Amino acid sequence: MLTFAAAVFFLIITPGPGVLSAAGVGAGYGLGAGTRYVAGLCIGTNLVALAVVTGVAAFVLAEPAIRTVLLYASVAYLLYLAARIAFAGAKIAFIERSKPPGVLGGITLQIINPKAYAVNTTLFSGFAFMTADPLAETLIKFAIMNAIWIPIHFLWVGAGIWLHRLDLPQRVQFAINVLMALSMLAVVGLALWSQQ
Repeated sequence: MLTFAAAVFFLIITPGPGVLSAAGVGAGYGLGAGTRYVAGLCIGTNLVALAVVTGVAAFVLAEPAIRTVLLYASVAYLLYLAARIAFAGAKIAFIERSKPPGVLGGITLQIINPKAYAVNTTLFSGFAFMTADPLAETLIKFAIMNAIWIPIHFLWVGAGIWLHRLDLPQRVQFAINVLMALSMLAVVGLALWSQQ
């Protein structure tokens, strides 16, 4: 169980679309908007986990045409987010919109987020610790995952708020934007590589 918890921590703490966009919403809109967005991300990641556990994701993704459409939709969206981050200028404003993305935006991102599927597949198909009772193991995994997932995403929202308040020099803000965009592109690259 501790190995599973460690895996959850390290798989979730690494930059991906969810945590990077949570930091962006925190930076651009503050704690209230960040909380609503993280609620959407949480619902979305649990829906993805449920799809993985029940086999729905495997069934849907077994069809090459559907898998290809979903892959390119997620890659296109992640490239869009990376471009918005990289070209936000000198201001740390990961995603510039007139209003924050909210709960629905968080759910949508997780549904098309390739990292969400990869992480949940890894967590729920491995790290067995209660082979005699797979249902109990699955429920415990959901509890552990959420107990780690939620605080990590709020840490990223807080990091975005903190960065926004620092009033860093323009070149540093631009460098942070580029670093975040490159992190998103790394996720895109991994998603494409995993399909080959």
